[in-house]
Amino acid sequence: MCTRIQQVIRILAAVALVAPIVMSCSKKELRYPEDHARFVRIDGAVEDLRTAYVEKDSEALKELLLPFEPLAQLSQDIRTDFKTFQTIDVEFTIDRVIIDGDEIDVYLHWQGFWKRAPEDVGIRERGHGMLRWMGTQSILLKEVQGDLPFGMATRVLLSQAGPIFSS
Repeated sequence: MCTRIQQVIRILAAVALVAPIVMSCSKKELRYPEDHARFVRIDGAVEDLRTAYVEKDSEALKELLLPFEPLAQLSQDIRTDFKTFQTIDVEFTIDRVIIDGDEIDVYLHWQGFWKRAPEDVGIRERGHGMLRWMGTQSILLKEVQGDLPFGMATRVLLSQAGPIFSS
């Protein structure tokens, strides 16, 4: 009986010694809170872009894009996707973020699935590209580069057309 009480006392003593250490480790403060907050806003902007595309929300997309001429083609490609596909499901994985002043380059991998109708087999694609954003407090899309999921309807149409030149 005495050994049982001694074991309980040892366990309680060990818990009493370890508890303050564990509690102090869980209260880690951010070293650069402004930078962390900006990264959270950037991540949120990328997720907002993905969500607006998947949910076919033109208004939400418009709020994320700078009114910039090179983005007019991107907007047109997205509208064509909305009209062509009944279901759009895309996932983004951010590889890296490069910040240079107000300019933010987000490199990402993506994979997606598009269906024209419920009975359609659908199209699976994946790729990678870069989203160039601007801003510190308000993050807006300025430019896109690489192989991004937007404009899938045009890609499908071009791939079905076959080769342009034959020898």
